[in-house]
Amino acid sequence: MAIYSVEFCKRKLNTWLAAEEAIATGQRYQIEGRSLTRADLYDVRKEIEFWEGKLAVAAAEEQYGGRNRVFRAVIRDV
Repeated sequence: MAIYSVEFCKRKLNTWLAAEEAIATGQRYQIEGRSLTRADLYDVRKEIEFWEGKLAVAAAEEQYGGRNRVFRAVIRDV
């Protein structure tokens, strides 16, 4: 069973993608002696990768019923 739903993962992923877009438009700026520095792009990209993975797991569970099936065979030449 996945911890996160597909919809939740999509919302989080979209949030982090929007953050990446905001960082790309301006990492740091200064107004009247006060400055603002946004989050590190590397950290945001790590979060994007994390939520992409969680979304893939949730989507696979939703599509296949949450079961991972493993088959093993031993081939013998008698």
